[in-house]
Amino acid sequence: MDTRRPTNPEAEEILGGYFPVLDHGFVALVDYMGSDEDVERAARVSYGFGTRKRSQTRGLIRYLRRHRHTTPFEMVELKFHCAMPMFVARQWIRHRTASVNEYSGRYSLMPLLFYRPERGHFALQSTTNNQGRRDQAASEELYRRAVDHWERVRSLASEGYAWMVAEDVARELARIDLPLSTYTQWYWKIDLHNLFHFLSLRADPHAQWEIQAFARVMAGMVKRVAPLSFEAWLDYEFAGVHLSRGEVEALARLVRTGDESLTPAEGAETLDAEALKACGLSGREIAELEAKLTPRPVPDFDLDLSAMRTAEEVGREMAAAVPGDLE
Repeated sequence: MDTRRPTNPEAEEILGGYFPVLDHGFVALVDYMGSDEDVERAARVSYGFGTRKRSQTRGLIRYLRRHRHTTPFEMVELKFHCAMPMFVARQWIRHRTASVNEYSGRYSLMPLLFYRPERGHFALQSTTNNQGRRDQAASEELYRRAVDHWERVRSLASEGYAWMVAEDVARELARIDLPLSTYTQWYWKIDLHNLFHFLSLRADPHAQWEIQAFARVMAGMVKRVAPLSFEAWLDYEFAGVHLSRGEVEALARLVRTGDESLTPAEGAETLDAEALKACGLSGREIAELEAKLTPRPVPDFDLDLSAMRTAEEVGREMAAAVPGDLE
């Protein structure tokens, strides 16, 4: 069917397709409204597309993103269908700028699907990050013992849930002992600007690995909906850095601006820790500045189209995980 709505062929190719995440999760782009052209039109308050070149659209979008003019990006919206472990959902829901409708365990039977970390992502508590894990995986023996424990706990919780539902206990009560590893689902709709904020935090290597996995897939979908906006976000936010007053002062000592170039300031090719402290930087801020000035690899966020599944396939798997023949 023809439409006068702005669309993007790259986005249309994945619309309604389900991409697996973790062992039982998924992300699907259910719908979207707008693309890069809508960002430009909102910024210019234009009533039509006109004959503008792609390079002109790109230049404006990059200017808007670089100078934090955010409202034009709020004119583009994306709607996702996602399934994730409950502990991931509890992190995710902290982003309060989205409209959310979660699967109701009061009304519907819960599919008994539980997240099990892969061996390589099972690690001890970090010694430097109080809210993260170490980079190295824990021992295989400890992992095996953890899996055995999870299986016992989840088996008992599943049996209790199925038993109470079979006894006609209210579903809102039958569910209360299901663990945080249980998968939940929701529809999640958000504008492009706030989605970029979500991705900046959750696709970052410092985020919990499990939510990173979801953010990377969603970033690949944004790349197809609004590729020029995505490029600007990648350059100026995800792979860029923000500098404090002290950091700017420190860097200003290293360079002097000319009409055509940046050149080393005389006698200031390097700054030691004492000089940085004189700029008002603490020891931790100095370490963070060093990290900011170290280029990091940037993923391309491309989707694996061979992994895309249909809604019917995913629906059958979810239905098969509902306990017994209770409906």
